This record gives sequence, C-alpha cells and structure tokens, in this order.
Amino acid sequence: MKEVLDELFAAYQAGNTTAMATVVRTWRSAPRPAGASMMVTAGGEAVGSVSGGCIEGAVYEMASEVIANGVPQFEKYGISNDDAFAVGLTCGGILEVFVEQISQETWPELPDLFASVQADQPVAVATVVNGPAHLGKHLVVWPNKVAGDLGSDRLNSAVGTDVLGLLESGTTGFLHYGIDGERLEGALEIFVSTFAPKPRMLVFGAIDFAAAVAKAGKFLGFHVTVCDAREVFATKKRFPDADEVVNDWPHRWLATQDIDSRAVICILTHDPKFDVPVVIEALKTKAAYIGAMGSRKTHDDRVARLIEAGISPQELLRVKSPIGLDLGARTPEETAISILAEVIQDRWGGTGKNLAQTQGTIHPGAPR
Repeated sequence: MKEVLDELFAAYQAGNTTAMATVVRTWRSAPRPAGASMMVTAGGEAVGSVSGGCIEGAVYEMASEVIANGVPQFEKYGISNDDAFAVGLTCGGILEVFVEQISQETWPELPDLFASVQADQPVAVATVVNGPAHLGKHLVVWPNKVAGDLGSDRLNSAVGTDVLGLLESGTTGFLHYGIDGERLEGALEIFVSTFAPKPRMLVFGAIDFAAAVAKAGKFLGFHVTVCDAREVFATKKRFPDADEVVNDWPHRWLATQDIDSRAVICILTHDPKFDVPVVIEALKTKAAYIGAMGSRKTHDDRVARLIEAGISPQELLRVKSPIGLDLGARTPEETAISILAEVIQDRWGGTGKNLAQTQGTIHPGAPR
C-alpha cells in the first residue's frame, strides 16, 4: 500500500471512491512481492503495480467492478490457472490479489494510518481477505492502540495482540483464525501489512569504504548513520548519502541507541581502540547483523582482545569477520557490494553460490 498511499489519500480527502489491489501472497518467481499495490480511480487512472505488467489488465477490470459494486474480491493468478496465459502471467509465478473499495465510508481509519506512515511511526493494517465472514474489514494496529473492527471483539483482541509481533519485526504476512478469533481454526485469512520505520544501518569508521557502504545501504532502503570520533573525517560532505553523521566514540554513542532486531551494524574501523569497545556494545544489542572489517590476522587479534574482555566464543559467532562475501572485491565500491551481499544473505538465508550452480526454487522457503 505504501507505494500508492499518497495518491490514495489525496483521492480519499477529495471524497472520491477508489479501489486498491494488493498482492497478498506469492509463490515461485512472482514478479512483485506481497504488499505490492495498485490503485484504480473512478475516472480510470491506475497508479502502482501488482505484477510489473503481467496481470495488470485483469486486475484493472476487477478493480473497476469493485469501485462500482463495493464488493471485495480475492483472486489467484498463475501457471495453475487456465487463464494464466490469457492475462499474461508467463513468468512462471503464482500470486493472490485482494481488491477492495476505498472511501471515507469504508475506511474511516485511513487518515490516522496516513499520518503515522508520514511521521515514520510503526503501524500495521490487518485485513480479512478470504473466508466466510467479515471480508474486507480492517484493524489498524499501533504499538499502544488499535482502531477499526474486524467483526467481533474477540477477533479484534486476538489479531491486535498477534500483529504486534509482526510489527516489531517489520514483517508482512498472513494470520489465520476462526470466525470469532479462535486461534486453532483457520476459516479466516487475515493479511497484515506493516509500515515500520526503515531498518537502521550503523556504519562505524569514517573511511572511504564507509562512504561506499553508506551509499549501498541507502540504496537498499536503510536509514544510514556514520559514526566516528574524528571530527575532521566524520563530516556530511564526506558522507552525503548518510542520513546522519555522528561525531562521537562509537561504543559510547552505540550504548545510547535503541537497536532493534532489523538493524545492521558495520564496524569498519579495524583499529583496536575503536572496534573492540564497539563490538562489545554491538553484542549487547538485538541487531540482525554485526560485521567487522579487517584481515584474518586483524580479526584473530580482535578475538583475543574480546575474549580477554570477557566475551565468550559463542557470542563471537554473531560477528561476521572478515566482513562480506568472497566476491574478489578490491575497490571500496566492490567491497560495499560484498558487505551488503552478506547482509542480504544473512537476512534471507541464501547460499552465496552462483544460482546456476544451485537447483530447486530460487527463493528460500518457496515451494518448488
């Protein structure tokens, strides 16, 4: 929804009725991920994409019907569908799309949702997309409150509680319940779309490699901070792609931060007086990834110092060092690609091998 939210809310404020189509589930090599959306206006304008062009025409027609009659629709497209080639889904993927009407009457919670997204505050939307009851109903969930109604108080309570876990991790996906919120039943399929602040990337060490890592991290959607105690090097001019540049001792500054489980920490100082203290602080956090630059000799020396400081060998398994995948990188830019490739691999569980040398599904966890 986020990609069309500005246009969606503008039409909403003007009192216009629109339809929004959202990819809610994918298999195999589907062209767009779950959460991708397309908005269709009553005047026939389309904004966004659910398939990169494959099934846009079919979804557009369905959205036009939903604008007219207000009845939500749930449709599956893919190679198992006799109409796959007719609608153009020849890429081999399968996706499910939910289309709903958006208006001031159907979604009174949209202004509060929009305000939270604009303010970069965590919020999630739970929508009943499939099942025998409550179709199209929403519950908007913040860390400290909820708004909307899925059809019963018990269902609202169960979903409101369970969505908090997805919101904390920034995960979009499905929850299943009985019609009245029974957790051991699956009559209702509820799609949860989360709007969490950008994950953080903390880069320690104001060196040329850090500038390249900051640029690559920004490209991948991270909120990037570069931190170094040396004011002459840690400047916005040297790191124009960073969201913020901090002049402070890395370990002292990191100790003041609230680091969640999506954060990435890249320690590029490879100087014991900087990186040993900051590794110790990093290991106290819930960060998803901790990487430290340096040669194998530098890392062996770092490990010895950390163990002497009381860090256990088991804790040190969290530290990726030497940092990055073995791509043969030489330049700062190539090294940044190596580091971010390892971050992606760590997030999704890839093998790091050439895809041509692997078999089975390309995307981990997807059915063959």
